[in-house]
Parts: sequence; structure tokens; C-alpha cells
Amino acid sequence: MKTRRWILFIVVSFSTLNSEVFNGYTLYTPMGNNPVTYLIDNNNAMIRSWPLPASVASISYLLPDSSLLVPLRAPTNSWNPQGPMGGRLVRFDWDGNIRWDFTYTDSDYIPHHDIEPLPNGNVLVICFDRKTQEEAIAAGRSNINGEMWPDKIVEIEPTTPNGGVVVWEWNMWDHLIQDQNPSADNYGVIADHPELLDINLGNVGGGGPGGGSSGDWNHVNCVSYNADRDEIVISSRHMNEFYVIDHSTTTEEAAGHTGGNSGKGGDFLYRWGNPQNYDRGNAQSQQLTAQHGVNWINPGFPGAGNFILYNNGGNNSNTSYVYEIVPPLDENGDYIINDNQPFGPSAPVWSHSGGFYSPMQSGAFRLPNGNTIVTAAQFGYVFEVEMDGTVVWEYNQPQGSMIARAQKFAMPFNGDPGPAFMLGDANYDNELNIYDITFIVDVSLGINEANPPSDYNQDGSVNFSDISSLINFIMFN
Repeated sequence: MKTRRWILFIVVSFSTLNSEVFNGYTLYTPMGNNPVTYLIDNNNAMIRSWPLPASVASISYLLPDSSLLVPLRAPTNSWNPQGPMGGRLVRFDWDGNIRWDFTYTDSDYIPHHDIEPLPNGNVLVICFDRKTQEEAIAAGRSNINGEMWPDKIVEIEPTTPNGGVVVWEWNMWDHLIQDQNPSADNYGVIADHPELLDINLGNVGGGGPGGGSSGDWNHVNCVSYNADRDEIVISSRHMNEFYVIDHSTTTEEAAGHTGGNSGKGGDFLYRWGNPQNYDRGNAQSQQLTAQHGVNWINPGFPGAGNFILYNNGGNNSNTSYVYEIVPPLDENGDYIINDNQPFGPSAPVWSHSGGFYSPMQSGAFRLPNGNTIVTAAQFGYVFEVEMDGTVVWEYNQPQGSMIARAQKFAMPFNGDPGPAFMLGDANYDNELNIYDITFIVDVSLGINEANPPSDYNQDGSVNFSDISSLINFIMFN
């Protein structure tokens, strides 16, 4: 009973968080020549910078050990180098020394746009997967004149300073349906299969990575991971919707329709933004247009478990929005969809607009105090906004260079990774107990200085979520 009362005290204490500017550091990387990643404080003073050896493909990530992971462009003769093409993953330590430099591309695939560091040290990477016109026709595509580049997600495990191996893979190509070619294996009624993607949706090619004469089809531009659910969410600009898939599968299961925690293999568990894509809506049902940066709100943050994203709007709209979406879940945590109906919700639970617009890239992240940091990419404009729409902090990139997305977080250990540790062992005594919880509470209150094991859930900040997760682990293990 005493333990429960003590836990209740923690919960009540953290409910007093106010909604002023979040006291953290902002990480961003302007795109263009002579790329550099910067870390700045709320006064726009530079804390640290990392010069990069090649053009950046998207967003840089500051990891819990103070290292920086960046997706860079790799030299290639097989792909048009325009747009946010990648292919090279580089991890720097706090002092700017390269600790991992791995190239992953060939004539059949190339990374582009976003990556996602995982808690186990691996990295999720978005890739184009080249298909010939003949392969597309055989899969049921009815209007094609050239290559088709569906997307795939690979998980790469670093093995040596210049090496890595793919340990998991998911391919959009394995989860298609069409209603035009009855002789193809994936022929079916599209409205009966919201877990699959209609191969005849949209145009192939157009703008974006690879230039105007590419096979870019889905144009997946973001990947994010939910460790609690072991799920991945990806955003498709061209389809105007995002998709959730199961990461607990094996690669073999991910290529099929059974297996994993969901029992659905690699099929979509949830999709949102444009239900006319699966014949359960019309143009008026479309919620998203060219969106970017979808991610789950972290545990312990206001809105935890919801999705947040930047809805760019069309090229002629001049208006962008930030949306927060509450996923429809049943008591078992499964996504709800009713017969003949689209996935809910019918509208975002929160949105913000006014004074910002970008037709490309961009993103939004919820902060621990309930504010949201937003990046309007094209103009290098980053701002922090309260739930009522009040902008409490802003930054304009001096050169006006594009910033794909900025992140903001408390810098918990000032670049000093400290001794070897296990997560949660904040006092380094090789045990997880009440003393670690007390230490982390004091960190969250500003009494103790944070260290790497304090960030138990590996989200880049030390807060109630770390305390709650550690308490649950200690009580039930």
C-alpha cells in the first residue's frame, strides 16, 4: 500500500506540468551544400554542431548515448540523385568522430527520405524497390509505361564500423490488391480488403526523389516505431494516407498475411487519411493531402499513443495543418474497423494552422509539457506551439535553407555517456530497485543531473514515462 501511495504521489506531482516553452534543445539539419547538423537552445545559441561529409537525405537523430545518426546521400550510377535520396548511414560521436559508416544501395534498391533508430541499436530504413514494367503488369497494374518503385522497409543491424546486415524486411509489393486483371493472384474486391493497397492507385513517377521521370509510386516519406506495440507507421505522400504494420513478424511472415502479434503478417493493421483508396469513401472523405512526419506521441506525454503529423496541403492551398489523430482501439488494443466503413476517426482530435505553410517535407512532434514543435520545411521555419495555438518559441533558419524536420528534447547528459550501464540503473549499482526510481524522480524534478540509464524508455528525455515504465518492470518482474 505504501508503494502504491508513493506512485500516486508521482502521478499527482507530474500533473502540474505547465504549458510554457519547453526547456530543451532543438536539433535540425539544413539541406543543401556544406551540410551541418546543429543543436541550439531556446535562445538560439548553438550548443553543438556536426559537419557532415555528404548531402543529407532527411532528418538527423540524436541518440541516448549522445551520438548522432544521419541518413546521407550515397554516390550511385543506378539512380537519379535528385530529391532526398539516401543510401549512406553515418553515426558520429558527440565530438564529431565517425563511429559507423555504412552504405546500403545497389541497382535494385536505394534508401530515401527517413530512417528510424530502434531501441536495440538497429535502424529502420525506407527504400525504393525497383520493379520492371513487366513485373508491374503481371501484378495487375493496368496503366504503366516504365519502371515502378514500390517502397520497402528494412531493419539494419550495425555489425562493424563499416558493416551492417538486414535482419528484417517488409515490402509494400507483398500486400497489393487489384480488380482489373482476374487472372492475377491478387485479384479481389478492394472494399473487402482495407488491409491491402490497390496497385492501380495514383500515378507512377512525377516529382520527388528521382526527378520527373522516375518510378516513384507510393512516395513513403516517414517511418516511426512504437516500442510498446512493436508496430511501425509509414506515411505515403502520393496516397495521402499513412499505414501501420506489425514489426513483431519474421521477414517471412511480413511477406504474408498471417503471423506476428497481430496475426495478420505484413498486412496493414490501420490506415488513415484517404478512405477512397480502399473504396470506403469519396473525395469528401479525404483528410490528408501530401502529409509528412507521422509519429506516435510518446508514453507519458499529453496525447500519448495518438498519432501526430504535418498535413502539408496541396501545392495551391497555401495552408498547412498539424493534426493529432486518436486511433480507434478496442479493449485488446486492436484497431477497429466496422463492415463497409472506413477506419476512424472522422476528424483529428486537435489541429493547428495559420501563419505557416510548406508543400514539401515538414513535421511535428509532441513535447513532454504538451506543446508541439512544428517544422515548415521549405522556408526553414521551426516553432513551438501550445494546445491553444499560442506560439511560445520560434526559429527562422538564417540562410532560409529547407529543414526536413526539427526535434526538441531535454539534453539529459550533456554529451557524456558515462560508464557502461543497463537501462534504469540510474545509480550504477547493477540492480533495479527503489533507489533508481528515486534518482530518476529527482532528475525529472531538476534535483539530480540526468545520465543515460535514467532515460529508461529511450525517447531522448527523462520524465514520468521513464518512472512509470521502470516501476511496472520492478513490480512485475
